[in-house]
Amino acid sequence: MKTLTLFALSFLLICQSWAQSPVNPQGMDVQSRPEAFVSLQSVIPNLVIELRYFSHNNFVGRPIDGYKANIVYMTEPAAMALKAVQDDLASQGLGLKVFDAYRPQTAVNNFIRWAADNNDTLMKQQYYPSLNKDELFPGGYIAERSGHSRGSTVDLTVVRLADSQELDMGSPYDFFDPVSWPSDTSITEQQHANRMILREAMLRHGFRPLDTEWWHFTLEGEPYTDVYFDFPVE
Repeated sequence: MKTLTLFALSFLLICQSWAQSPVNPQGMDVQSRPEAFVSLQSVIPNLVIELRYFSHNNFVGRPIDGYKANIVYMTEPAAMALKAVQDDLASQGLGLKVFDAYRPQTAVNNFIRWAADNNDTLMKQQYYPSLNKDELFPGGYIAERSGHSRGSTVDLTVVRLADSQELDMGSPYDFFDPVSWPSDTSITEQQHANRMILREAMLRHGFRPLDTEWWHFTLEGEPYTDVYFDFPVE
């Protein structure tokens, strides 16, 4: 444990230095929104949106830097693929609810600063009850370089179209624990089946899943593979 703590402290010091400037490996102006980005609301009008990082209901417990409106952006290819998922699920009386998609590098930097403050554990019981805060970055639960900032990654769940109620997935969104892994076997058969409804629909339309989060998917062949954008969500 002592070794892990020393590693975590060193890691966070490095992250703090990275957080001083936006990531821009291709020389692009990451502060501006490219025309290739569109709002999901404009592509999927009946999409349910609950942008957690624009609210207090997230693992930090307050709105996150860079989120200035309840609008969700993605690259146009990712948005169109997500519309195909929505249309696919509609035949079952189901639809999608999005928690996050494009994430500014500014928000990721906010997470890095938050992680360095060991006294700020306001949301620990709700989001990471079995972990120490200094384990979140080294454990891979939060990344200092988020695929979300490339614009083709989305966090989402499935809802019933009739009442917008979420299907029971066995763990909440952003719950940092092995129970959130798609392969977890501690959940019920119905909860697993619900996860598979989401996973299989996303796979059918070109998204790849993440092994540690049932809600996280990235478009195969995403248009930006090494650019991390930093325009605000507004």
